[in-house]
Formats: sequence, C-alpha cells, structure tokens
Amino acid sequence: MTRPSDSAEPVEVAALASRGGVLPVDKPEGPTSHDAVSAVRRALRTRQVGHAGTLDPFASGLLLVCVGPATRLAEYLTPLTKTYRATLRLGEATDTDDLTGEVVSRSDDWRSLTEEQVRGSLSAQVGEVDQLPPRYSAKKVGGERMYAAARRGEEVERKPSRVTIHRIEVIGMRLPEVEFEVVCGSGTYIRAIARDAGEALGVGAHLTKLRRTAVGPYSVERAVPLDALDDAERVRAAALSPLEAVSHLAHVEVDEEGAASIRHGRAVPAAGGLAAGVPVAVVGPDGALLAVGERAGDRVQPRKVLA
Repeated sequence: MTRPSDSAEPVEVAALASRGGVLPVDKPEGPTSHDAVSAVRRALRTRQVGHAGTLDPFASGLLLVCVGPATRLAEYLTPLTKTYRATLRLGEATDTDDLTGEVVSRSDDWRSLTEEQVRGSLSAQVGEVDQLPPRYSAKKVGGERMYAAARRGEEVERKPSRVTIHRIEVIGMRLPEVEFEVVCGSGTYIRAIARDAGEALGVGAHLTKLRRTAVGPYSVERAVPLDALDDAERVRAAALSPLEAVSHLAHVEVDEEGAASIRHGRAVPAAGGLAAGVPVAVVGPDGALLAVGERAGDRVQPRKVLA
C-alpha cells in the first residue's frame, strides 16, 4: 500500500474533458457554485462537469470542479475536511444567519462582552456537535429544499445534524466583528457557528464574510480564478489529474493483467494493510488512475472504473 507522489505530472487542458481531472477554482463573491460550473463548461467546451461541495453566493474561495470521467470522483472529495476564514458581527441576528438576510433582532449588549466570553462562545462548538441548519439552507425536508419553504414565508421543522468541528481559532477581534478560522467536516454551516455564538452570548450574530481556503490537502493558492479560465497556462498549472485528486486515498498498483481485470469490473488481489470497506485508488502500470474500489475479503473490488 502506497500513496501517490505529490509531484504529479501537470494536466494538459485538452486532456481535462477527455481523460478527466479536477480543476480547483477560486470562486469570487457573487456567482453561485452552479455559475462556476457553467463557466468551466464553456471554457473547456464540455458538459460533463460537476463540483464537490457547494459555496454560497456571498462566499468566496476553493471550489473543486470535476471534469470529464473525473465527475465520478466527486463523492470521494465531498467528505474531505474544509478550512474557512470567516467574519461574524455581534449584535445583529438575520433570518439567513448571514449578511444577505433581513435583520430580525439587534442588541448593543455586545459592548459589555469580554474577549474571553467571545472566544468561549466559539470554542464551545468544537468537537462533534448537533448543529441546527439555517432556515435558508439546501437541506431537504419532505423532499423540498428548506430555502424554498423559507422564501414562501413557511416554517418547516428543522432537525439538528451531527457535524464535526475540528478547530475554531480567533485570528482577529475588533468588536462587534470577530474574524476566525474553522477546520470542519462536511455538512457544517459556518453561518450557523456565527448564529450559535451570538445566541450563546445573548446578543445575536450573523456571518458577514466567508472564504474557503482549503479542501483536504488542496489549497486555494493553487486554484485558478474564475475570470482566468481562458488562460490555458493557468488552467494547466491548477488542474489535478484523477490520481492526484484522490491522493488522500490509499492505493494499489496493478500490472497489465490486473488492469484488464479492473477494466472489466473484476476484482484483483488486495495489498496488505488495506482496511475493509474503505475506498482505495487502483493505479495501472502507466501510473494513471484506473478505478476506485474497496477491499472485500482478500480482493479489491472496483466500484468506479474510469479507464
């Protein structure tokens, strides 16, 4: 069992649509994640494009856009840990828990808060916690997105979801504004962190700025800006090959005979040390990703064949 090298060969732009790859995009504030996907479709002239992890329109930062056959890898990228830089404002709560909503309550009591109290309201949310999703969220209740009901002025029953928040670090405080960094698991709402901090302090709060700086091992520093998709060199430098995109997975290498088996959906012998039921990248003799599979007994069974 080994891991792919961090020094993978760069992906040629023309190969993205045909062979597949993942393009890290730096989404600006304003466009939706769907807008970003549409821009990549136009730039690469292919419809086979998707993303792994939505960003709200007011948020900026790293969006992993899967292209070509690599769209099938999205499910292995979505669960990765996310890192965000965010700013909250104390003393005002909104109906969306962010700056896009209507203010529903105000309080000047934030003026009497200490830095220790503010830090405590954030650190109390670290760990595995039950987080109530915002009213305006994409979670489904009764088969409908919650934001659809909220826009009609309807109340729906919100149930907390178990999320994992690994770390919250305050990096700047000039009350009523607090800048902080969050490292969290998939499904965590950063605006809910701001809301819950305000409620714990009794003054209300909402999120005013949000930027995703990393997804798993991938940093926004490598990403291509959305307005630079027509720059082939910048796209080439940013793109991840399918194998590099799943570098966080353990992987097994197969020879030509094993590659032929994988291409036909047949299992191959498992390497020692592979955990059962955990995704594993299967790499062919040419160093390219053939499939993602999982160990079943003493074999690796392909689940998503890319070749």
